[in-house]
Amino acid sequence: MTATIAGLVVIQARSIAIVATGPGLPQSVPHLPFWRVLLLPRRLRVWHARRNNDLFLGLMLKWLGISRLKVVFTSASPRRRTGWTRFLVGKCDEIVATNRVNADVMPRSCVIIPHGVDTDRFTPAPDGASVMGPFLIGCFGRIGPLKGTQNFVEAMCRLLPDRPEWSAVVIGRVMPADQSYQDGMLDRIAAAGLSERIRIIPETDLAEMPAEYRRLSIYVAPSHLEGFGLTVAEALASGLPTVATRGVGAFDELIEEQTNGFLYPPGDVGALAEKLGVLMDDHALRKKMAQAARASAVERMSLDVEADKLVQLYRRLLTT
Repeated sequence: MTATIAGLVVIQARSIAIVATGPGLPQSVPHLPFWRVLLLPRRLRVWHARRNNDLFLGLMLKWLGISRLKVVFTSASPRRRTGWTRFLVGKCDEIVATNRVNADVMPRSCVIIPHGVDTDRFTPAPDGASVMGPFLIGCFGRIGPLKGTQNFVEAMCRLLPDRPEWSAVVIGRVMPADQSYQDGMLDRIAAAGLSERIRIIPETDLAEMPAEYRRLSIYVAPSHLEGFGLTVAEALASGLPTVATRGVGAFDELIEEQTNGFLYPPGDVGALAEKLGVLMDDHALRKKMAQAARASAVERMSLDVEADKLVQLYRRLLTT
């Protein structure tokens, strides 16, 4: 969330007066300590919150008359809201959903503005290296049952024995409660004799992730539940054919079936293996999809597109 805010505010600051407030922001982001927010002149401003606590804070500033605010909240969760959140959302001037799934669970209408990615950072490997080999399939993000990591590992255990030129990597954080889940996957990998070709490694620094995508030839998002699923947009921007679960997060909106990737039913390892097998065995198709993946990300998923749509929303609120 912090990385998303940081990227957007830097771009938006080129066209409007905007700052972020809160801890943990990079020095490159226009920033105002919260105590100074309390001292700003009382002219109309937009307060854009992305967490419940931030939303409550903005509403309190408005209700107490400390600031004149139009309050915006971004919904990035597919779960139906509880009473407290529904109350806060009902007091907002506008709600932004990152995709149709998120919009459908909100108690009121939303403006849909998808998350964007920095297409200048997430770029394809030079000279199409990802389709020239050796070949690597990746799955990034937190490791756990809802992320479907085990489905990816099982598909790799079925496919890799007959494709010696391919390997796989999982990069992500394991919460203590999911340690046994990871241990089970490691046991399955060892039993298949693939410990040297399917690696599970700890979460990588965000600054290193563009390079990790460029090492891949195919990306897989096997999640059962996502608020948005930003890794798919990052993979597409990196020029990677992507196989993702249908009906999860924004995957259906990001993946153009048989153009920049494939969709399959969550939890259906057979379907996942079938889609991956087609891509792994057809270099020409993989190269074609790689080009379409990059083109679709630049056209529809860039951070600039998201920033511009939000700026338009802010300007509309400030003039109504």
